[in-house]
Amino acid sequence: MINTKYTLYPLTSVKLTDAYLVNAFEKEVKYLTSLDSEKLLAGFYETAGIEKQGLTRYGGWENMLIGGHTLGHYLAACVYAFESGNSSKAQKDKLLSIITHIIKGLKECQDKLGTGFIFGAVIHDKNNIELQFDMVEHGKTDLIKESWVPWYTLHKIYEGLLAVVKMPATIPDYNAASGKAIEDIKATALKVLSSLTDWTYGRTSSWDEKTHRQVLDIEYGGMNDVLFDTYTFTNNSKHLEAAWAFVDKQLYDKMINAKPGDNVLNNHHANTTIPKFVGAVQGYYVTGDKYLLTAGEAFWKLVTELHTYITGGNSEWEHFGLDNVLDKERTNCNCETCNVYNMLKLTMLLFKATEKKSYLDWYENAFINQILSSQNPETGMTTYFQAMATGYFKTYGNPTEKFWCCTGTGMENFSKLGESFFLKTDDSIILNQYFSVIYKNTDDDNNCFALTVESDIPEGNTVTIKVTGDCKKNIGLRIPDWIADNVCIKINAPETNNTDNILSFSLKDEFAILEGPFADGTVITATLPMQVVAYNLPDNENSYGFKYGPIVLSAALGSDNMETTMTGVAVTIPKEKLIPVSMISTGTENVKINSGSVKDFMADINDHMVRNNTAELSFSLKDTDSNLTYVTHFKQHKERYGLYFVFN
Repeated sequence: MINTKYTLYPLTSVKLTDAYLVNAFEKEVKYLTSLDSEKLLAGFYETAGIEKQGLTRYGGWENMLIGGHTLGHYLAACVYAFESGNSSKAQKDKLLSIITHIIKGLKECQDKLGTGFIFGAVIHDKNNIELQFDMVEHGKTDLIKESWVPWYTLHKIYEGLLAVVKMPATIPDYNAASGKAIEDIKATALKVLSSLTDWTYGRTSSWDEKTHRQVLDIEYGGMNDVLFDTYTFTNNSKHLEAAWAFVDKQLYDKMINAKPGDNVLNNHHANTTIPKFVGAVQGYYVTGDKYLLTAGEAFWKLVTELHTYITGGNSEWEHFGLDNVLDKERTNCNCETCNVYNMLKLTMLLFKATEKKSYLDWYENAFINQILSSQNPETGMTTYFQAMATGYFKTYGNPTEKFWCCTGTGMENFSKLGESFFLKTDDSIILNQYFSVIYKNTDDDNNCFALTVESDIPEGNTVTIKVTGDCKKNIGLRIPDWIADNVCIKINAPETNNTDNILSFSLKDEFAILEGPFADGTVITATLPMQVVAYNLPDNENSYGFKYGPIVLSAALGSDNMETTMTGVAVTIPKEKLIPVSMISTGTENVKINSGSVKDFMADINDHMVRNNTAELSFSLKDTDSNLTYVTHFKQHKERYGLYFVFN
């Protein structure tokens, strides 16, 4: 196993206080606890031949050949929400009850079959409950009649089981009597996980070369990821062999040797491909094989540099296109949420492996501007696609009728919001995300302290950290790539009679590490200057989007005629785009500047993007023929928007 300098503090240590994030979390927990875990288990009972009188499965994707995928996401999300510093005791009680019920249900199904196999999809042949896997091995992939990514579905079940296995033995400030219950359910989950992996090994070890290649060419999620991870708990060499069976060296070599313009990602299904590289880097951690890390780094570089929009999202209708062709692929079906969910996993794994801060900067941008952007803050429902073409709007799933893949990843995204907020080293705690949050030290009984972070970004530019208790660690802050000037930090410590100690950090510093210890009552104040920055697209140098500090801005385009339609398998998308003539007289994306060149206009964008005197962040675009007001994009959920306009 590879040891890393940086780790993430557990969710148990983090309590969100930012109002937007608190609401997002509460909406997610409300949704999770509203669902019927028995209905999510219904397909597993059916596979196992266990009769449950009157029990029916949910509809949508759960009543198809991909059924059961939601349960894996749901189980993981319930674990994350249970661990969160934001869930109340009553919520934790409910969530632990759900987790326990699901694990016992899966164990019952596994015991009934006796093969280790568990699965929740619709069964077309009860005499062959593994038929979908047979179909994949023979290249039969009609998702209605034959098979719909069964290994992908199984991967989600693995992830749920692993989340339970990794649960902390005790939860701070929670009923200590629950410790035994947690240990028992963790042990049961590990038994189910190990038996399932025995079944997986039995399947993979029988593949000849042709069958192996056939399976690797189909979407299998991150089976290599979860199997490498499983091996760290079972220490069973057969489980490690099973993980290697899902390592696609042919694909990895292709990415490692790619150059811009080779178009090696063209027509690759994005959410098929990304998890394969998450698994590669996970394999590096387990085996130490640097080839796997190199593959992950090469792929990440290709995606982020040649295929990614300003928000951190990628793809059009789920697929990568040609290198550096982004403007031409802006439609109503860009940026599948699952893609970014998996890119964030890959990014954090790469940061911990390489210690390159640039990964953290990229992570922040995608987390804020794509993930936070994916939830309707009023309903808690999440997006499948997010349009990059101007004049469309966001569309969301519903509680019990869709169960898209992005419904499942959405459950996880908003139950673990605080996951990346603090980095841990042997001697330091480092603030990584600039939201209001409380950190409570729970991993060292000899050093009880808390850090209360108050951030007014992006409306302001100040972050304060108040120390409660005596902190023996160093306290650090990530120096983000969006700062407009040096970061100034003042340390106001009680023992100095409130004399400020002022420090300055630039981008080259990467992290501002403030040497501890820090006494109770110390206040650290950081000022992070921000400005508007313009970003264009490689295949249209005049197609521009804008950021203010870490926040992507989008123009608010009203809410007229917001009709939806369907694509794919019941995926809701906006039907038609509309740009009001009151905002651009031509009703198009084309914005004419009043004078000078587009290049000069963008170089001086802060002279033309004028901040409005409003409580919420807002800018008016001046010196053009438009009447556009830009706001925080991730908060846009009721109206049409414009991320990119073509300036001339």
